[in-house]
Amino acid sequence: MLKRTFIASVVITILMSVTALATPPKTGCQKFNFTGTFLSPDLNVDIWGDGNTHSFAYQLTLGSDGTANQFWTGLPDYIINAGTGSPQIGSWTCRADGKLVVVLLQASYSPVTVAQEPLNLSSQDVRLIRHSRTTYLFSVDDENTLTKTQSRSRRYTPTQDPTDAAGGSLQAVNNQIVTYKRFTATDSDLP
Repeated sequence: MLKRTFIASVVITILMSVTALATPPKTGCQKFNFTGTFLSPDLNVDIWGDGNTHSFAYQLTLGSDGTANQFWTGLPDYIINAGTGSPQIGSWTCRADGKLVVVLLQASYSPVTVAQEPLNLSSQDVRLIRHSRTTYLFSVDDENTLTKTQSRSRRYTPTQDPTDAAGGSLQAVNNQIVTYKRFTATDSDLP
């Protein structure tokens, strides 16, 4: 009886070891909790090229339900004279290799003057010029750091359907590396 118990224990241990070795270790978005809000600074942006700079931030929020949104704090800067865009709204998914894929949709607007639209406007305003559907690839370095490694956009004219994943015109791949850090609540500023 003792011999059978020992043999059964050895067989179970071997099977568990083989199963554990066959399962690859979890990495990236499979391993770390990456939901929450992350910030990436966009420092010293010269909007007009006149040496007057503003510093902005990208605010990326990833919900536990698969939703994603990103807002660039520079969007409201000079809305009427330089144009603007909408916040980026979309979703995320975790790939088998541990990379995080985020797809966001955004509208872009350009200024329009009363002279251009005398029958419709009483003052300068903005009009839709395009939608952009951008796919971002992130590495999830740890619970507090995301690194954007690639992005690529599809651009849609105002008459095209921006929800058509195969529509619009596909733009070049952007390989600019950008780091986002978790925005963490703290009471350090309070007495």
